[in-house]
Amino acid sequence: QVQLVESGGGLGQPGGSLRLSCAASGNFFSILRMGWYRQAPGMQRELVATITSGGSTNYADSVKGRFTISRDNAKNTVYLQMNSLKPEDTARYLCNTLYLRGDPPHISLTSWGQGTQVTVSP
Repeated sequence: QVQLVESGGGLGQPGGSLRLSCAASGNFFSILRMGWYRQAPGMQRELVATITSGGSTNYADSVKGRFTISRDNAKNTVYLQMNSLKPEDTARYLCNTLYLRGDPPHISLTSWGQGTQVTVSP
């Protein structure tokens, strides 16, 4: 299993910046992919950005050009740099990972963090 702990959420201003971090720990062979999702009250959870262990990234159209996802494979940590924040970015941001475990490695699993709140308001 993998435990995910998010940090860095809080109050941001329109046009401002925040940086989220998510650290993975536990029993696994390797992290295949990590990413960020967000969910606002009354809304469906949506994918924000993902990154593979090799560095390939994907972004939601709504955050392209504003958010940047990165990772530190040695620390099993993923980051989300959020620039040019908008009120529409207000949501709970959840970290997700797809990982591999087993001896030999053969089991793919997913894990979720509890999330960190991001609020963008004047």
